[in-house]
Amino acid sequence: MTERGIIARHAGTVLAGQLATMAFGVTDTIVAGRYSQQALAALSVGSAVYITVFVAMIGIFQALLPAWAELHGGGRHADVGRSVRQALYLAALAAVVGVVVLLFPNALLKGTEVPPGLQDEVRSYLGVLALALPAALVFRMYSTLNQSLGKPQLVTWLQLASLVLKVPLTIWFAFGGLGLPAMGAVGCAWATVVVNWLFVAIAVWLIRTDALYRPYAIWRRIERPHWQTIGQFARLGVPAGLSIMVEVTSFTMMALLIARQGTLPAAAHQIAANLAAMMYMVPLSIAIATSARVSFWLGAGDPKKARAAIRTGFRIGFALSITLACVVVLARHGIASVYSADREVAALAAGLLAWLGVYHLGDATQALCVFVLRCYRVAVAPLVAYCLLLWGVGVYGGYQLAYRGVGPWPAQQSPATFWMASSVALGLLAFILPLILWRAARAHRPA
Repeated sequence: MTERGIIARHAGTVLAGQLATMAFGVTDTIVAGRYSQQALAALSVGSAVYITVFVAMIGIFQALLPAWAELHGGGRHADVGRSVRQALYLAALAAVVGVVVLLFPNALLKGTEVPPGLQDEVRSYLGVLALALPAALVFRMYSTLNQSLGKPQLVTWLQLASLVLKVPLTIWFAFGGLGLPAMGAVGCAWATVVVNWLFVAIAVWLIRTDALYRPYAIWRRIERPHWQTIGQFARLGVPAGLSIMVEVTSFTMMALLIARQGTLPAAAHQIAANLAAMMYMVPLSIAIATSARVSFWLGAGDPKKARAAIRTGFRIGFALSITLACVVVLARHGIASVYSADREVAALAAGLLAWLGVYHLGDATQALCVFVLRCYRVAVAPLVAYCLLLWGVGVYGGYQLAYRGVGPWPAQQSPATFWMASSVALGLLAFILPLILWRAARAHRPA
């Protein structure tokens, strides 16, 4: 099979699983929107906080993909197993930190002036999701392992099958029935808890029984912490995790700052944000597949084939992202009406989806670049660029446009200002990061 075929098949498999996982959020958004505008607004704020914590933590584990793919490419199977067991120490620490943040969100909610009427429901929502976080992190590590081995099929099948359970549970827990009270957004969180722990139980059983994992001897007694290995994880994983945290917190701050404008703008923003996250799964899947192949060839000592894999992955990514952006812009009114029966919410959301098309092009480019840069152990430069542009231009620029005005433009009090500023920030990233990647790839020499 050609390199394009390998990347496309890997990316397609990952995408199917990622879209199934994103369907969790789509289900929650649609169910909460049908339940009440208040529930949808609470879900918007609560999911923004949870995603910030979750993605910042899983960014550390996703950064392990190139390390494990290199070991796999070099035929060092036993080292893969030892590395996975050492990563469990990071998973435990990340789970503790994440749960504490979710259980005590008061400072964040008050500091961003989330309306008091929303805060109680948001706290309840996050308190339930704290139970789901440890399982979600462990399953993400299992998913990264499979991606690094070029075998994401098992994870994808699990994610697809989980929808059969997630959708009815969300509807039941949110609207009540059969002895359960209606719980709204909190019910959506309880459905997530059940599904995530089922994920982990099945993943453990597969590692113990499936022939795919036997050469790596993963299921052995865990060794004591090997600080050199953990240090290597940290040097790549911490900057990568912080980069993702900056990326997601810029998104989170949008939701929290827009919440000041009331439930209507918050609900409309949630629709655009949910669709943006779902669209992001396309370049993300291609980035995962491309980085796995690049690291495989680097581990095998062939940097020329690694660069060829980069070119192939980028061609696929750009073609699909341009197509997807055009479809969303053209069909924005119909898409918004599917998410919400409230005409005001749908009309405002349709305007945001027009900006989403522009936003997605920059988002796709930076995602492809940052994943491949990790293959070359470049993580600090993207972190600096993210801080300056996503926080400085995206969040701060959007805030100025919305609430204070910029130059001759008065304050607009609209969620669209944040989408405009973030689109500019991502456009700048889409120019800077490819230059960093080009230099890293050209400078690399086999170890």
